[in-house]
Amino acid sequence: MGGTALAVKMSYLLCYRNVVAQREKRSVSLPPDLARAVEQAAKAEGTTFSAWLAQTAAHRLKLEAGRQAIAEWERENGPLTEAELADGLARARSSLGRAPAPAAGRRSA
Repeated sequence: MGGTALAVKMSYLLCYRNVVAQREKRSVSLPPDLARAVEQAAKAEGTTFSAWLAQTAAHRLKLEAGRQAIAEWERENGPLTEAELADGLARARSSLGRAPAPAAGRRSA
């Protein structure tokens, strides 16, 4: 192997080790329809079956942690007010790049 090819290979190996997260291999069983739906969703997002499942699980865990944090805050401070709930919803929608929720009592056609 020439010097340039060896340097490129070594550079790749060094960078690859620093970037790739460790993974733990697991075996999961899913109903066939669910497995097909996950496969389609992963393909639509340009990712792998495993990566899609990992992202979805991480998202679910973050949501649950948020729910628990809100519940703990409410235990210590009392229930959130309507204004606080509306502000939280507006912030969440904004962070997701969504339009503000319609005003209460107004419905779109």
